[in-house]
Amino acid sequence: MKVEEIITQRIIDKLEQGTVPWRKPWAGGGMPKNYINGKEYRGINPFLLGSVGYAYPYFLTFNQTKQLGGNIKKGSKGMPVVFFKFMEKENSDNPEKPERFPILRYYTVFNIEQTKGIDYSGTIAESPTLDDFQANQEADKIIKGMPNKPECQEIENRAYYSPIRDVVNMPKRAMFESEPAYYSTYFHELTHSTGHSSRLNRKTLADQNAFGKQDYSKEELCAEMGAAMLCGYIGIENRTIDNSAAYIAGWLKALKSDKRFVIQAAGYAQKAVDYVLSHKFEEND
Repeated sequence: MKVEEIITQRIIDKLEQGTVPWRKPWAGGGMPKNYINGKEYRGINPFLLGSVGYAYPYFLTFNQTKQLGGNIKKGSKGMPVVFFKFMEKENSDNPEKPERFPILRYYTVFNIEQTKGIDYSGTIAESPTLDDFQANQEADKIIKGMPNKPECQEIENRAYYSPIRDVVNMPKRAMFESEPAYYSTYFHELTHSTGHSSRLNRKTLADQNAFGKQDYSKEELCAEMGAAMLCGYIGIENRTIDNSAAYIAGWLKALKSDKRFVIQAAGYAQKAVDYVLSHKFEEND
């Protein structure tokens, strides 16, 4: 089975169980990360690892567990982490400059709770440390600090992004049932806006208004995942996700017809989030 088929089947299994993996699954435990180097997983990986239900967000490979003097508990099932490995092939037009192309690969990791012989008792299962007021302040900073931000207005009583006018429209904050609902909706629309030709020039945005087309569905999933990532960044609950049977059935249909669908959408979402947060990364340099 190909890598994309393995990953897609995992997502399909979750959806068929009634779980939407891109619903900020890491609430209460922090973003999934490698136990040794502390690096957070990216793309589709945080959704895969965050939806398995462990309290601790730390993961290790089999070899890393051995290096720490531990073992994997008998019967434990690992989880795939996907990445792109660039390969080279001969360039007939320019032999001195080989062509580079990405190949999807994966390796297997285990949650720290699946190990024995490693003392992680002093490691606290991370949870968001910001209170509601601080989280809202951080959300406002993200919105305000987005580079080359589209025009944002509060004119109509509906949330949308218009690629033609490069405008995000949001209902007034008081119209939302909660602050998380307001910010997660705002993040959803800002993620859409990163696809504009003046920003990331994402091909899926061109068909955003062509309901029913494959790129429309991929763009919507990109926006949902992007909103979930941004919510996770500041520790607020993502409230844009619909868990209805019809909603889940729609995603199942899309995933079953295109095995690369969810991986590509997650890749687009990661690039979108990196763009929105680029000013935050600069602050930390």
